[in-house]
Parts: sequence; structure tokens; C-alpha cells
Amino acid sequence: MELIVNNAKTYCYTGGKAFDADKPTVVFIHGVLHDHSVWILQSRYLANHGYNVLAVDLPGHCRSAGEAPSTVEEAADFICALLDAAGVQKAALVGHSWGSLIALEAASRLQERITHLVLVGTAFPMKVSPVLIEASLNDPAKALNMINVFSRSTLAAPPSALGPGTWVFGASLALGKRVLASNTKVNVFHRGFVACDCYANGEQAMGDITCPVLFVLGAQDQMTMAKAAQPLIAKAKTAGKTVQVVTLPVGHHQMTETPDATLFAIRDFLKL
Repeated sequence: MELIVNNAKTYCYTGGKAFDADKPTVVFIHGVLHDHSVWILQSRYLANHGYNVLAVDLPGHCRSAGEAPSTVEEAADFICALLDAAGVQKAALVGHSWGSLIALEAASRLQERITHLVLVGTAFPMKVSPVLIEASLNDPAKALNMINVFSRSTLAAPPSALGPGTWVFGASLALGKRVLASNTKVNVFHRGFVACDCYANGEQAMGDITCPVLFVLGAQDQMTMAKAAQPLIAKAKTAGKTVQVVTLPVGHHQMTETPDATLFAIRDFLKL
């Protein structure tokens, strides 16, 4: 599905179902060097079980035009504009890694328009190693290999993720190369990492949201370690939010390493 958002073509995967703004809507937001495809299992399942799905390619990424966001705040503004363009009054937001920060910031701005907030592989502050930031700028191939080593706790996907025996390490490398090559004007790798590293509004945003929040964390995550989500979890609890925390025995890519468990955590949370 294509929408015009901020005067630019925006691609949203709808899970193979026609978009229907009258259904409950779930917006999936990817992380750095990813696109809508990282949510393939979760988006297709929900689209076939009564939900309206918008798994977006962020601006300047793959099938979406426009200027790639340079800050979390810019990306959150885009999500607000996306809902308006789609004619969606209320939605759940699901974000992974950088996308989790975008979802959090957007939820704090949209207030009652957001029904549920799901933060997958999140951390705050989401500091990025200076070595990785430098490599993403000057040697993206090296940086891409580094993050895929750090991100993975398995090399072969379970049967429900992409297909039995899928080489998830190689598939993720290929996706990263494709996303990076999709924008010849901007290094979206470096820009995304800097956006994560510079975001400072996480705890304030968590205090401002008005909806329940689910944290889906990886016990073996070396990119956004589970303990690095604790400041946001503590802030949500002290602010009186409805909070759920699910910790899975995997790394940073919960959607492919534990696809069913990630899906079921999101599915059950959306019923609240």
C-alpha cells in the first residue's frame, strides 16, 4: 500500500489484506538498516486475525521516498503524519530498536490516539559504540558485519521465521546491504545510529504516554541489553502505567529468533 506522507510516497505492508481504517490498527516500525520485512510473520498473522496492519518503510528507506529522518523526533513526527494520511484515529505502535524509540516518542505526542505501545529490543539511553558509529560512516560493510555478529544468538531460524533452516545471519546481511543501497544520497546506517545515540527524551516520553506498554527484551541481546531497558520500565511503573515485560532467551532480533513467542506476546498484549 502506498500513501503520500509529507508530500512523499510512503510504502506500508498490510499483511496481504486490504487496508480498512475501521479495524483496529497496528503500526510496525523497523530499526536501523531494516525495512517492513522484518515484521513479516507478526504483520501477516495480525492482518489475518482482525487487525489493520501498516508495516512501514521509514522515509528514505527502500520503497519509501522522502528525507531519511536524522532524529527520533523527526521520525516520530512522520508516524503522526502517517496516521493522518491513512485516516487512522487510533492505533497501536510496535517498534524494534531504533523503531522502539520512534514509537515511544510518537506515543507521547499522540496521547490518547495510541491504544498500545510495544517496545521490542529497546534501551534508554540507546548509546551506540563510537567504533560502530565511525565504522557505519567510513566502512559500512565492516559495521554491518559487526552488528550482525552482536545481534544474533542463532544462525538458523525456527520453522515459522522465513522457513526452516534459513540462514538468518546471511539474510540479515543481505537486508542491510539492500537498505543501505536503497538511498544513494544519505548513509541511512550512520544517520540511524546517530539518531539512536542522541535521543534524550525517553524517560519524559514514557511519563507522557497514556496507554499500556509492553517490553519484549532479549536475554542475550548485546546491542540493546535487557538491563538497559530498566530505566524505562522503572519510569513506566512509577508513572502508574500498565506495564508488561517479556524476556526471551535470544539476541537483538526477537522477530526472527523467537518469532512465535514475539508474536504471541504482542497478540496477547493487544487484547488488553
